Amino acid sequence: MSAVAEGRLLRAAPPDARRTSELGRYLDWLHDRRGLDFADAGELWRWSVTDLSGFWGSVWDFFDVRTHSPYRAVLEDDRMPGARWFPGATLNYAEHAVGRPRDARQVAILAYSQTRDPIELTFGDLAEQVGRARAGLRRLGVGRGDRVVAYLPNIPETVVAMLATASLGAIWAGCAPEFGVRSVVDRFAQLRPTVLLAVAAYRYGDREVDRRDDVAAIRAALPTLRHVVDVPYGNGSLPGTIGWAELLGTAEPLVFEPVPFDHPLYVLFSSGTTGRPKAIVHGHGGILVEHLKNLSLSWDLRPGDRLLWFTTTAWMLWNVLVSGLLVGAGTVLIDGNPLYPDLEEQWRLAAQTRATLVGASPGYLMACRKHGIEPARRFDLSALRQLGVAGSPLPLEGFVWVTERLGPDVLLNVGSGGTDLCTGIVAGSPMQPVWAGEMTGNLLGVDARAFDAAGNTIVGELGELVITRPMPSMPVGFWNDPGDALYRAAYFERYPGVWCHGDWIRYTERGSCVITGRSDATLNRGGVRLGTAEFYRVVEEFAEVVDSLVVHLEDPDGGPGELLLFIVADDGVTVGDALRDRLVRALRTNLSPRHVPDAIHAVTSIPRSRTGKKLEVPVKRILLGMAPDAVASRGALLDPASLDQFTGWSLRGSAAP
Repeated sequence: MSAVAEGRLLRAAPPDARRTSELGRYLDWLHDRRGLDFADAGELWRWSVTDLSGFWGSVWDFFDVRTHSPYRAVLEDDRMPGARWFPGATLNYAEHAVGRPRDARQVAILAYSQTRDPIELTFGDLAEQVGRARAGLRRLGVGRGDRVVAYLPNIPETVVAMLATASLGAIWAGCAPEFGVRSVVDRFAQLRPTVLLAVAAYRYGDREVDRRDDVAAIRAALPTLRHVVDVPYGNGSLPGTIGWAELLGTAEPLVFEPVPFDHPLYVLFSSGTTGRPKAIVHGHGGILVEHLKNLSLSWDLRPGDRLLWFTTTAWMLWNVLVSGLLVGAGTVLIDGNPLYPDLEEQWRLAAQTRATLVGASPGYLMACRKHGIEPARRFDLSALRQLGVAGSPLPLEGFVWVTERLGPDVLLNVGSGGTDLCTGIVAGSPMQPVWAGEMTGNLLGVDARAFDAAGNTIVGELGELVITRPMPSMPVGFWNDPGDALYRAAYFERYPGVWCHGDWIRYTERGSCVITGRSDATLNRGGVRLGTAEFYRVVEEFAEVVDSLVVHLEDPDGGPGELLLFIVADDGVTVGDALRDRLVRALRTNLSPRHVPDAIHAVTSIPRSRTGKKLEVPVKRILLGMAPDAVASRGALLDPASLDQFTGWSLRGSAAP
């Protein structure tokens, strides 16, 4: 465990942050154009959530959002759900990515892959390819409202196809080619798409992966498809398809279909670990203004910067990566095994691309810490201004390790958000300090709080993460959800009129916060609530432990229930009584006697989604008797067989059969 206490100041805001940051430029603009002055970031945030029209109207003007018809009001109706943002405005997301004046020679995309050599596209190259792809899709009959789906990796062609789809007013959805057939069909079949783009194969590290049979099965399960486009990548080709070169065969002027603010831009899917994935519809305008705000004012990105964050096309962070183009930043695309050939590869790419913002998962950073990686000593990271962290809670030790290894000139910006909003809820900015173990606080325009069971705001205690005022990037709705019944049930059922996000959070008096995991996975024994992240922080400090998962099976009669800890041991380590005793002592000492597990079991792997999230709730349901296929979409898992090892357990602390 770290000797640094939670809440200790790790990094003060630099004295020149207002002069050098995009947030400072925005504050100067508010003073010059609106006559508004704010003493600090906290005062600015309070204005942003009390005067929603004033704040979001200023974002619109500050970033010079281009419209084809003006809006009547910034916010015509502030009910949740049902808020109406910028009614009357028509615009197009893709126009702001590749249709604005830019230096055509500036790098827009740098793509690194284990399947082929690196590719570099300037903004001029990208705009030309988007225009050609747009013309090709139009020849295939794609128009406003049609659905184009992609079974593609994180490569330039995917970005080109998405922007071309958006330019037509058509609707995009993507899945990474690591997904199995069932997971892809569960998602795409809901949309009744007309065009599918796919690859035949790819490399993952040093392994060749053939996807031709999977693509054939996906095609057979989507009867509405009229065309399939074969994007050349890896070995092999897809029979009976249109080639990528043929799709881009004709050059036409790049134009953009004006669409209403809430016209669907793309559909993102929930992880699908508890049944059919939710098809979450995001609109052109909401994504545009939210990403302009977040990437500029929190991530401090500007023209000429480089954004590097490993993701697959299945995670909302891929969509955020594409939005780096909105602020003129170059986007680094990485496809393949992010740990190949070794743990240093992402730092190596950061140095090679001169990345100004690098994103990383907590799991990756903790692995670097555990293996003694020294990124700033080994590589030239002098261009780096921010390290973004998201995906799951970062342990306190991770805060300390990053600060010590990267130094005071790099802002550690730990945040949390989600697919549901396609953005962050809590994070930091260049003008705010960093406290050990805590996220800095609510992002601008986000009125997030912790609620108790009765719907009261609480501070200093764990509660449900809620948002009490509307945000433009709240979903347009769910696909094929008449009357928004599923949408309302997902977010607004527990606290009517308030967005309930599903995370368990604690706010401090100064507004910083700690997210301890999903609220439906929270441990509760003897009235003491503890997030799973705090549990993992203790267990995964052990050198012998590679990964872990904890599940609490509640007692319906009000007893303590059963707490089960599953661990993956390092190579050559036996999970015997000695290791179990040491784990028990550490948990008793660092957490509480109530959180000593009833049993500690060794497993071969921990079930995770393809975005790296541990699947506590599906495991819990399996332990309570449900079948793995009833609680999870296997194709959405990193290891499709990982859930099977939890079937057939005897629940009173005995070993697996």
